[in-house]
Amino acid sequence: MLRDLVPPPGPVRILAVSGLARTTGFGTMVAVAVLYFTRVADIPPERVGLGMTIAALCGAVASPFAGNLADRFGARDSAIVLVTIQGLAVACYGFVGGFVPFMIAVSIVISCHSSAESARGALVAGIVEPDRRVKTRALLHSVTNVGLSLGALAGGVALQVDTRSVYVGMLIGCGVLFAGSGLVYLRLPRPEPVPRPADGSRWEVLRDRPFTLFIALNVLLVMHDSVLTVVLPLWIAERTNAPVSVYAGILLLNTALVVLFQVRASRGTDNVAGGVRALRTSGVLLAVGCAVYALAAGQPSWLAAVILLVGAAMHVFGELLHGAGSWALAFDLAPEHAHGQYQGVLNMSIQLGGVIGPVLGTAVVMGTGWPGWVVLAVVMLGAGLTAPTVARWASRRVATEPST
Repeated sequence: MLRDLVPPPGPVRILAVSGLARTTGFGTMVAVAVLYFTRVADIPPERVGLGMTIAALCGAVASPFAGNLADRFGARDSAIVLVTIQGLAVACYGFVGGFVPFMIAVSIVISCHSSAESARGALVAGIVEPDRRVKTRALLHSVTNVGLSLGALAGGVALQVDTRSVYVGMLIGCGVLFAGSGLVYLRLPRPEPVPRPADGSRWEVLRDRPFTLFIALNVLLVMHDSVLTVVLPLWIAERTNAPVSVYAGILLLNTALVVLFQVRASRGTDNVAGGVRALRTSGVLLAVGCAVYALAAGQPSWLAAVILLVGAAMHVFGELLHGAGSWALAFDLAPEHAHGQYQGVLNMSIQLGGVIGPVLGTAVVMGTGWPGWVVLAVVMLGAGLTAPTVARWASRRVATEPST
């Protein structure tokens, strides 16, 4: 299990080192940025929330375009440029004053973050053998969670000191980590862009109906992240008798299981059929997790805490399988010359899920109580069980597609 976390020598290890640096910076930034903007830059909380929403939408729009550019100009160099710009923008956080500069800076950061994810996905496709791509993404995802945890711990130091100079220093340090993580990519081979067929479209992903359906399903399934980070803590605090501290235990459980089991959960998902099985099971587990969360209402504090932890366990294993399944379909449904496009649209779905999830989740759960959890369970289950239809359709399209 732990040996799954050790990247093999070569390009995958370089990707992992870069990912650890980048996500440590991102975890620190997430921990301190909002409080810096509200407490030091004196931007009202509701405006910070508005700016973050605008930034997420910018990231959703930018991601497919960045993927297209990665196909045309090379994934490695695109990733380096995007991460470097992101690092400069994060370093500028410490000098933001007023809503408009804040909105511009955060939009650049989130757009570059989402766009670089698209380029990195295409980079994995370009330098890793097809049957190891999903496993590589799973390993990098485990590393991501380690980095985020380390960054959150570093950010906690700044929150304890709570001074402008410490906040600014931390944010500049985050920018350095981002830029440094991009420069590490210079040690990777530069995969040559695969020529596009003469009759191919620059936006053929938009004409790929099976993949478009998958993206629609993925927007629904990826809302599991908002359920965990937004809806669940509100539910615990306002609608259950469980101690609020149980949420910290849930986050610790989630992070530990993702780090330990993401690579293992990716086994058997190196093709469309395996990816669909993972997505179907993911939908079932996420639905069960939502239903279990609903049972915590009205229970004694100890029983509510136990129920919530059981629901969180179902949730995290659904999350693990969702990640593996979505990576499998994004890699296997993409023509070799268009991985950037497909990774870009995949990351667009993640951004859209992050925008829709908090709004929909809080509205149905906090607005209606336990029936809202049933609604979310039906959404997750329906999205997961629809995956086999996508697989059959996609398999027919891939089977009839001429090789290039």
